[in-house]
Order: sequence, then C-alpha cells, then structure tokens
Amino acid sequence: MPQLFTVLKLRSNMERWQNRVAVITGASTGIGAAIAKDFVNAGLQVVGLARRKELIEEIRNALPAEKRSRLTAMYCDVTSKESVNEVFDTIISQFGGIDVLVNNAGCAKEGQLSSMDIDVMEAILHTNVMGIVACTQKAFKSMKDRNFDGHIINVNSIAGHKVLTGPPHKVPITNVYSPSKYAVSAMTEIYRNEFRELGTKIKISSISPGFVDTNIVFDEIRSVIGQCMLKPEDVSNAVMYMLATPPHVQVHEMIIKPVGELV
Repeated sequence: MPQLFTVLKLRSNMERWQNRVAVITGASTGIGAAIAKDFVNAGLQVVGLARRKELIEEIRNALPAEKRSRLTAMYCDVTSKESVNEVFDTIISQFGGIDVLVNNAGCAKEGQLSSMDIDVMEAILHTNVMGIVACTQKAFKSMKDRNFDGHIINVNSIAGHKVLTGPPHKVPITNVYSPSKYAVSAMTEIYRNEFRELGTKIKISSISPGFVDTNIVFDEIRSVIGQCMLKPEDVSNAVMYMLATPPHVQVHEMIIKPVGELV
C-alpha cells in the first residue's frame, strides 16, 4: 500500500508538466530515446534533438497514433553554437518556450590522453561540456523570461565522481571522458547557485549512472563487465522521478548503479 501511494503521488505531481515543452538532446538512441518515450507517455510535448534526426522520426512512428504528435524530431549538433541557437529559436517560436531541458548528448572515444589526436579530444569536450552550456543558456533564458519554474536535467555519469580508466591492468583508454563528466558535476552545482541568486526557482539536477547498455560503452570494457549494466529505461525511470518531485523539492544529484558493479 505505501508503494501504491508513492506511485499515485508521483503521478499527481506530474500533472503540472502536462503539455509542457521538454527538449532532449541526443534523443535518437539509448538513454535519450528512452526518456523521450517516457515523457511522451507522461503527457509532455517533446522535442527530440540529434544529428540523426531520422532515428527520432522512427521512434515517433512507432508510438501509438494518438501520441505521435507529442514527439517532434529536429536536427541539432550541440557542438555548433549556430546549430544550437537556430534550433532553440525555432522551438521557442513554434512552441512558445522551453519548460524542461534534458542535456543527454554525450560522446566518448578510445585513446590515451598522452597521445591521441587533440581534435578528437576537443570534440568530446565540445559535446560533453560546451554542448550543455550552449543548450542550458537558451533554455534557462526561455524559462526566466516567462517566469516559469522549469527543470534542467544533466545526464552525467559515475565517471563524473570517480575517474574511469578502462579495464584493469591495461593502458587507460578513457582520456578526457572522466574530466568532461567531472566538469558536468561542477557545472550543475554552479548552475544551482546561479539560479538561486538570480531569483528563480528553476531546478537543476544531475543523474550519474554506472555503466548503461548503450553504444557509448567500449567493446573492451563490455568484455570485462559482461551483462552488469543498467538499461536506458532504468535511467529514464530515475529522470521521471526527478521531474515528478513537488516544486519545493530538488534532486540535485542521483547516482544509480547496476547491482554488482565494480566501479
């Protein structure tokens, strides 16, 4: 019975988000796709952003016919200021504003910090760090200008709390991935303080999963951890909990791991 009460209470708290506009970056696969589907089912108007826009359109076409209008696919490369500005301006013009932002786009490349191509590492940082900055600035302005207490959620990583190097007893392969995620942890706290001192009640949350069964996990790491991974839906469930908290409650950081994870 207590569990049922909790579920009903969360559903009640989600009513404030009915028909509100949620923007999700990296929505074409994995965690972003799972969040997009859950948001649609919860009654939000979802705009999924990705470079592979056609994959989001496939997700929309697989939804029940009566829900397809709740998911809009748009192209966005979060590493490009021009692309971010253009698509966010389009969203604001078309939907009237942005109420929820999920900064989910991220990337990782195998290599050593001491030797890999600088351009590749810059691309990781542009996606994982500056992409969040660019998107958050646009969404925050939309929320503040309308005096709306929105919610920004950063999909972080356990790598933002503990340096991940790769399989044990081998040369590390994760280079700037952990530094980029440590930056997300720091930025989330900076945003929390800025939002407060700027006189808003806009929420900022960070969710840090352990290994998730997505294409960002290197094959070499998969060979070590096996099936000890979360599913994208597990992360989305946690995001739904964050969003469903009452207006006076802010889940600032949540760490979730699969049972038995070594990290």
